Amino acid sequence: MSSWAGRSAAEIAAAVREKRVTPREVVAEHLARIERLDGRIGAFRKVRAEAALAEADEVAARGELAQLPLAGVPVAVKDNLPVRGEACRIGSAATPEAPAADDHVTVARLRAAGAVVVGLTNVPELCVFATTEGPYGIARNPWDPSRTAGGSSGGSAAAVAAGLVPLALGNDGMGSLRIPAANCGLVTLKPGHAVVPAGIGNGDWFGMSENGPLATTVEDARLMLGVLADTEFARREEPRPRKIAVALRSPVAGVSVSRPYTAAVRQAAGALARSGHQVRRAEPPYPLSLGVTALQHWTAGTARDAADLNRARLARRTRVHAALGRRFEGTVRTGAARDRLRARLTPFFTEYDVLLTPALARRSPKAGPWHERGWLRNVLANSAYSPFTPPWNLTGWPAMSVPAGTLPSGAPCAVQFVGRPGTESVLLDLAAELEELSPWRRTAP
Repeated sequence: MSSWAGRSAAEIAAAVREKRVTPREVVAEHLARIERLDGRIGAFRKVRAEAALAEADEVAARGELAQLPLAGVPVAVKDNLPVRGEACRIGSAATPEAPAADDHVTVARLRAAGAVVVGLTNVPELCVFATTEGPYGIARNPWDPSRTAGGSSGGSAAAVAAGLVPLALGNDGMGSLRIPAANCGLVTLKPGHAVVPAGIGNGDWFGMSENGPLATTVEDARLMLGVLADTEFARREEPRPRKIAVALRSPVAGVSVSRPYTAAVRQAAGALARSGHQVRRAEPPYPLSLGVTALQHWTAGTARDAADLNRARLARRTRVHAALGRRFEGTVRTGAARDRLRARLTPFFTEYDVLLTPALARRSPKAGPWHERGWLRNVLANSAYSPFTPPWNLTGWPAMSVPAGTLPSGAPCAVQFVGRPGTESVLLDLAAELEELSPWRRTAP
């Protein structure tokens, strides 16, 4: 490992601020690692090598360098958010090739904080599915390249897990941050609604999609979330005991949960109980209709994003998904189903501060050309391994994925924390406790 690639964002920023290393040196080392490793990982659609080095020099010349929270930190951006001067392809041949005139607000905030955008990461077409592949490549899990990195922020997660960048920007409309983070052993937090500016696609999947960080440590996730939200998520010096509900049952009827993921939850629950938290088994009152509600919103969001594109240039699975979603747009637009779900689940979160669940139901599918396979095969594969994430996009409440244990293959396992609106700091504090109680390896070997 080189001296800076593989370090945390907090370590890099501190060294740059103290002038122990220059932004150019940091960025150059990460670019060299990308060139060496990304051919087998497939994290990036576009690497901005020359532009990134020039931007690193600009950061070094800034008068306020000593105050920049992400001074000289290389970051990757999911390729569904505009980056000035680059095309935003969203994993599709149907999207325009014209470069974006301006940065998305979250990208602008990262740059204002001193970060350097080194590249745009691969996504599945229109960010629909929980595997990442398409005309620009296949994003693989660095811990097990035979498996997908997950989706739709799969390229971003793969980039961080492989040590190609310490931080990446992604977003989550049905689990698109938490699924790849869980696969790749990363920390992520899908913030509650309106905590971080969204502006993702054509209407944020009816307000369900949120931008958030992918990081190797809780400290880095907290740091990046603060920049994205333009606020501080300070850790309490003496965390108060929390009432934590532990749920192992899939929210979606008919989906079983494999033993490694339930074991990870039990181990995390035991560690938190020994740390002084009140931990109890309790299943949220998920409605039997949750799977149907999730499918309606998932497809309708895709229909909105595909509305202005040449459908002949979309993959068949995307066309079918969007066609189904057009039937549900009117129903979804009312928000009635989401209101009913929030009303049903709110009393549970009055009794408990935090919900602890598995992050996934089983390991991710094999990496491969899923974009060439049928719609039903994709939907069944996605639903079978990621039933725990969609409820919290439907409610709009914060949820995060945290590494916890390993699978029999040696790849990371993960748990999910969920809280009521405004509890991002609570979730981060619990994740930090778990990180200290059960340290995890930061990047893939």
